[in-house]
Amino acid sequence: MKSLFVILASEGGHEPSPLAVEWIEVVIALVVFGILFFAIWKFVAPNFEKTFTERSAAIEGGLAAAETKQAEADAKLAELEAQLADARHEAARIREEAREQGAAIIAEMREQAQAESTRIVEHGKAQIEAERQQAVTSLRAEVGSLATSLAGRIVGESLDDDARQGRVVERFLAELETGTPGAN
Repeated sequence: MKSLFVILASEGGHEPSPLAVEWIEVVIALVVFGILFFAIWKFVAPNFEKTFTERSAAIEGGLAAAETKQAEADAKLAELEAQLADARHEAARIREEAREQGAAIIAEMREQAQAESTRIVEHGKAQIEAERQQAVTSLRAEVGSLATSLAGRIVGESLDDDARQGRVVERFLAELETGTPGAN
């Protein structure tokens, strides 16, 4: 069925106008468009909507999981920072204890060294005193024997008798200590 324009145009010897509308084609196009629209609306759009909903849910779930993981990571970071701060405080406390122990050990070692030094000095003094006493005793014996031998020569009589020699030596030493030798 040719359109009226086509019939009129063919009768007049003119070619049909490119702008002329074929109503049957328009009706067929509308029917095909309606069928396609209905098929897309009934079958394709629900699948798109289902896929869109699933993807939105997956993205929202992923965001929620990411937020949960971020919160867990933040909590873990705070916990680790607290543990690090505790470890720093503990290290500072241990260092302070070590300093105190070191100072106590140094003080104790100084005390021991001072005590040892005092002991050595006292021992040295005692040893010097013992040696002095020994030297005095030895010197008395020697001075006594020299004095009796000298006195025996001066007197002209032997003073080999131990008792007599002892008395003479004692008297001589007593006179030396009082500062009046030869007064008797």
